[in-house]
Amino acid sequence: MPENASPSKAGSPLDSLKAVFALPNNHPNKIIAVAVALCLVCSLIVSAAAVGLRPLQERNESLALKREILKVAGLYEPGLDIEQAFKRLDVRLVELDTGEYVSGVDATAFDMRKAAADPAQSLALGNDDDLARIRTRANTMPVYLLRDGEELKSLILPVYGYGLWSTMYALLALEPDGRTVADISFYDQRETAGLGGEVANPRWQAGWSGKQLVDAQGVPVFRVAKGSVDPATPAAGSQVDGLSGATLTSNGVTNLVRFWMGDLGYGPYLQRVRDGRGG
Repeated sequence: MPENASPSKAGSPLDSLKAVFALPNNHPNKIIAVAVALCLVCSLIVSAAAVGLRPLQERNESLALKREILKVAGLYEPGLDIEQAFKRLDVRLVELDTGEYVSGVDATAFDMRKAAADPAQSLALGNDDDLARIRTRANTMPVYLLRDGEELKSLILPVYGYGLWSTMYALLALEPDGRTVADISFYDQRETAGLGGEVANPRWQAGWSGKQLVDAQGVPVFRVAKGSVDPATPAAGSQVDGLSGATLTSNGVTNLVRFWMGDLGYGPYLQRVRDGRGG
């Protein structure tokens, strides 16, 4: 460089940007710059929409769950004010290890999925204990009680466990005896459509009504049968028809029910209910 030549000064980012957009429209640098700018603008719009809509999504999810709870409680009708009808239920938190109610907490705000993922609020399950294949279990779980005055009419228990492809979430409504099924709803699952996904079929779920989940000693006896239930067998009262072509999903349903009815699930609580101390 000649001694009397001065070095060129780098322009500001704004100057550089202006220079790029001053290029002809078919210039590669301008095409790339326009594409990057559009991507950034679209990302900002999508992010803002996701953040802004999240409260509405959470409310819709909450209303959808309450609707399913009201359905298995036998309280839902089209056009019903869900929030108002939900007030008919007594929502409590249960300490699973003892079966006793937890006091001083807002049970309606409890998130069982977040609790199960929090080591401070959950129990890690060993392979021998993890019948439902859920890895961790929240220390407390919600229960929903329907009463007629002081008389317990039914209780609804959230249960879940792994099938073939997904964790299946269900609401299990029991009669006041704490062992007989009143209704069930598999409200969240991603099993194979037409096979394991039939857990969400109302016709299959209707076959659960009146089934016994545990025996007189409180030991889980429920099972999804292989094929149709033979009404002549002694075990018919604790079985439902199998899901055609979905053995692993059927096994998952059997295992999740047995887990949640057992000692690591609602077993201690349901024993208190049967003893007249938990209703």
